[in-house]
Amino acid sequence: MNNVLVSFFLRKHIYNLQSFVKSFKKKKKLLVGKRGVVTLLTKRQKCIISVMLLSLGLLSSEYFFGKTAILVSILLSICSDILLYWSIHDKEIKSIPRHIFILPFFYSLSFGLFYFLVPARLLTRTITTTLYAIGLYSLFLSQNIFVVSASRSIALLSSARIVSFVITLLSYFFLANIVFSLHAFIVPTTLLIFVCSVFLITHSLWSYTLQTSLYPWIFWTLALSLCLFEISLILWFWPTNPTIIALFLTGFFYTTLGLVHAWLDKRLFRGVLWEYVWVAAIVFCVLVVSTSWGG
Repeated sequence: MNNVLVSFFLRKHIYNLQSFVKSFKKKKKLLVGKRGVVTLLTKRQKCIISVMLLSLGLLSSEYFFGKTAILVSILLSICSDILLYWSIHDKEIKSIPRHIFILPFFYSLSFGLFYFLVPARLLTRTITTTLYAIGLYSLFLSQNIFVVSASRSIALLSSARIVSFVITLLSYFFLANIVFSLHAFIVPTTLLIFVCSVFLITHSLWSYTLQTSLYPWIFWTLALSLCLFEISLILWFWPTNPTIIALFLTGFFYTTLGLVHAWLDKRLFRGVLWEYVWVAAIVFCVLVVSTSWGG
């Protein structure tokens, strides 16, 4: 009797061991690819890992000052595009539009450069890094929605456009503040504003059209960028601080580009038009009130 029980339990344990080995081999095939790289990570998990790595890179960039600060910011921006490609790349996606790499690059560049204008305190550095991480995670998710929407309709497209536009405004404000804080000559200052405007407007228009080629919208891009260039020419002589100038430029950027978005979305009604007019009036009043008229 005892021999029968021992034999039964041995067979049972051997069967369980064999089942475990088979299940482990199946999981191993799923977890490990041809080159031994883990491939079972979802897009959301990849986005979280990418955001954590880039946030740590921004937090550690405070130890690089002087000329290396610009190089560190550019390196952080390039890594943002590389990690974005890794996060959203999928076998189901045949091709990734090149326009999605514009905003993550300028978003990381704006934070990387603005990081050195923030007071060197642990609390302010932590708040800035947290804001960067939240915005970057939202940006990665919105870019993924744009890529998917290019091939099929998706319900979250409208929300992704709003998130992308808010991050575009934040990036533009930081970049404009940095450019005018340099107190450079009028030519490099206005040219930098023009270049940033061209790229950010290009991405913003693409988020509403989702077309592979933006050649039909090149007129809008150049026209809006030229307007911002001319406004920056006037503001270079304006007697106020760079933050107020950047705020006014961002308000003008929001008003003009927002009207174009409303026209593309076929909702350019009188009420919407007056909303943008009020925003433009408010930022202009802030500019006038904050001006040092006495020199």
